[in-house]
Parts: sequence; C-alpha cells; structure tokens
Amino acid sequence: MTDKSKVFVYPKDVSAFGFDWGRLALTVAPEVNGATRFSGGVVDLPSGKGHTRHNHPGAEEIIFVISGHGEQMVEDENGNPVVAKVGPGCTIYVPESRFHSTLNTGDEPMQLFVVYSPAGPELVLRELPDFRLIPAGQLTD
Repeated sequence: MTDKSKVFVYPKDVSAFGFDWGRLALTVAPEVNGATRFSGGVVDLPSGKGHTRHNHPGAEEIIFVISGHGEQMVEDENGNPVVAKVGPGCTIYVPESRFHSTLNTGDEPMQLFVVYSPAGPELVLRELPDFRLIPAGQLTD
C-alpha cells in the first residue's frame, strides 16, 4: 500500500525481492511512497553471488557501491561488455536499456544502492523463476 508520508524508509521497513543471488528492497517506489519519476533501493549480494546479464527496457539505472568489492559489467553502445572492478564509493551509470551484470568478488557481503528512472521496469524482476517476496521485517527467507 502506498503511503505518501513515508519519506524516511529503512530496507527492513519494506518487503524485499529475494533471489538465489541476493535481495532487493525498494525503499523509494510508487507502491512504497508514491515516487513518480524514479524508484530505488538497497541490493545485498552475498560473497560469490551476483545477478546475471539483464537490462531494464526504457530505463536508466544508477548503481552506487556502499560496501564490498566486485566486478561490474555494462555493455557499450555496440553491445560489447565493458568490465571494471568496483568498490565502496563507486557510482556506475547504466544508460537506458543497456545490459549489465554485477558479481560480488569479495569475501564479505556487497551492498549497493540502485536508482531506476523511470520507475517500473524493475518490477519485471518479480517474473524471474527464483523470485520470492520477503515480508517487511524479515531479514532472510
């Protein structure tokens, strides 16, 4: 349920998308607090895990590495993969509809903050075969 008064939101306060590779807790989204132009949230990737190559048709994405280390792939305008090692403080820009992937290569969990613009394309993640909804307040599934 949308609550437009929710301007201060922790990941534990919202249901999360759980996957075999980690979880995504949308803390800003139309369905959370009525955001209209973008959505965003926290991604947690255990050591050795990551999400495979995918894209968000019609949307740009910003990925900010909060903690941990990994490899980030973003395809260039010709579809060629460009891979870089990333760590805390790195911001990754994923142009509209570009394929990308993230892998936690460190020994510790990796945490990211992601922003999608416009909001909505990230909801297609609910259709993945390993998707499960983790209720608010539940840290693991």
